[in-house]
Formats: sequence, structure tokens, C-alpha cells
Amino acid sequence: MHETGLAPYACDPALSRGRRYFEPPAPTRTEYQRDRDRIVHSTAFRRLVYKTQVFLNHEGDLFRTRLTHSLEVAQLGRSIARSLRLNEDLVEAICLAHDLGHTPFGHAGQDALNDCMTGFGGFEHNLQSLRVVDALEDRYPAYDGINLTFETREGILKHCSRRNAELIEAREPGGVGRRFLLGQQPSLEAQLCNLADEIAYNAHDIDDGVRSGLITLAQVAEVPLFARHLRTVRAEYPRLAERRTLYEAIRRMLSAQIYDVIDATGAALAAAAPRSADDARRTGRLVQFSAEMRAQSSALKRFLFANLYRHPQVVDTTAQARQVVRELFAAYLDRPAELRPSFAERPDRERAVADYIAGMTDRFALREHERLTGQRLLA
Repeated sequence: MHETGLAPYACDPALSRGRRYFEPPAPTRTEYQRDRDRIVHSTAFRRLVYKTQVFLNHEGDLFRTRLTHSLEVAQLGRSIARSLRLNEDLVEAICLAHDLGHTPFGHAGQDALNDCMTGFGGFEHNLQSLRVVDALEDRYPAYDGINLTFETREGILKHCSRRNAELIEAREPGGVGRRFLLGQQPSLEAQLCNLADEIAYNAHDIDDGVRSGLITLAQVAEVPLFARHLRTVRAEYPRLAERRTLYEAIRRMLSAQIYDVIDATGAALAAAAPRSADDARRTGRLVQFSAEMRAQSSALKRFLFANLYRHPQVVDTTAQARQVVRELFAAYLDRPAELRPSFAERPDRERAVADYIAGMTDRFALREHERLTGQRLLA
């Protein structure tokens, strides 16, 4: 099923490189629409509602989770894709799936699990997201995973070391690991998802950080990218309550970044003039900020790292989260019968334990840790 209105460098579902296991096309949906639907119906996607973004799930009902973050990334991605005439359905599928492999407790959980897997191949959430859709979801009778198209899987695998790319290439010659060996880019839709991810988390981490009280509006007002929109809002609405002032400044900052990406990427595409999706892959990174916006976005990321992600309260919480993951890993290795049977029966014990822990929600991990160790952390 061809899509109309796409740019020549967009991914056309009728020209997809296909799925790992052949399936006849759906009668009413394109290949990428089918991917999106499979992702939304997956168990891993539902679990994201109880997985940490910055704040742990139990710390407040209104903080972002991995699920709400993924929805916001997808919304931003589709908005930009429409203006660039890229494939919106593919963008949405990649955005919704990009965090499926995230551990409980966010990056703290990933770091702890990676330490536990030293000597056993390590752990990285992008690779785990690919494992989820390729192997760990167990919904279909004919194959493991959810059998997504090459283009969606390519976009999910955002990062990959050369060693891991070689392992993937050995299993799947010419597949999603090949571009890392050739030094090529993924599709423009995948590039867009990476940038939409950055835009989304910078904006909502300001919102959640101020809401939590860990950073203040006065502190964020020192960051140039946010400050100019805050000044404008205050000038136009001098009596506006602080919460609504924050929301409006964030909204305008988001809009400025989106329009910047559209303009900068449009100029890059006009200069490179790729004639197909594969031509765009070979051309280099084309979906981008302007140089000025890149510098301002990087400054905002540095501010959030120093003032929010390294806040003493967040550091204390993440230290306990790492302890939970480490001790769960040790407990399951020592007592594999405590695993679900499908994991306990696997011969690759360490990877099976990592897969099991990575699939946990924050609160299930805490309950299991208390059950297995008798300790109650992060209560």
C-alpha cells in the first residue's frame, strides 16, 4: 500500500525491507501502521506507565513516566514529520517503541544492570528495546517478538557499539546492525525521533523539576533558551500565576525548537537533495537543529544535569534504586527458582535474569526486592 504526499526521501511502506518473518500485508493498514498497533498492544508498552522518567513512580501522580514521555515524543515527532513530508506512521511507531527496553528506575537501573552484566555482554536499553520487539514479547504463535519492519527496528536501535553491531550482523546479515559498521545514518524518520526525544525530555524535565521543588523558576530563568520565552510571557501577562507562566514559557520554547528543526532540516535537505530514503541514509545526519539552537539546547541539558539529575535528593534516590537492581540480580542468580519459569529454564542464566529485571515496573521491582531480601527501600 503506497502512501501519497510523501517526499522522495521519506520511507514508503510499500518499499519496506520487510519483516524478519514473512506475513501477508494487512488489507486496511500500511506496514508502519501495523507496527504502531503492535507496539501499542504489547505488554512492554503497558509497563511503561509504571517506569521512571526522572522521578520514581510512587513520588507523585503527575510526574512523567516512560509512557507519557513516549507519547509526548510521538506527538512532537508527528508534528515535525508532517511539515517535512516524512512518514508520520513510521515516526510514531519508532517514538512509541524507543524506550520499551528501559529498566525500572530509569538510567540508574540501566547503569546498575550494566554493571551486573559485566563479563556477560553488558546491558544497554536501546539494545534491550530491540530484544523486546524481536524476542521477549510472546504474543504470537508463529514467532517470538512482534515481528516489526526493518525500518521500525532500525529506528529503535539508536546506539550500538561496534562489537554489538558485529554480533547483530552475524545473526542478521545486512540487517539493522549494518549501518553502524558502515558509518551510515538511519532513516530520516529515525533521525527525527532521536531529536524529538531530546526536545521532549528537556521540556518536561523543566516542568517536573519545578513542580517537585527541586529546581525553581528563578534558576531556570538563567538558562538562555528558556529565559527569552519566560521574559516574553511575563511581559505579555504580568499578572499570570507562576504555574501558568511556566506552562506558557515551556510551550513557546517547544514551538521555537520545533520550528527551528523544520527550518534547519529543510535547508539541509535542499542542499543535499537526497533522491530516496537510502540516499538520505548515505548522506549523513540531516535532521538537525540550527547551530544556535543546538548550542542553546546543549546549555539547557547541562543545566538539568547539574541542577536536577545531580540534585542530592535525586542522587540519594538513584543510589537506592541501584541497590535494588544489584540485589535483585544477585538474588535471582542464587535462587533461579524465584524467576518466572520461562526465564528460569533458560540456559543463558545471567541474560535471563537481566531480561526479567529489565521488564519490571518500579513498584514490582520494589516488591520483589522486599520479598527476596527483607529490606524495604524507597518507601
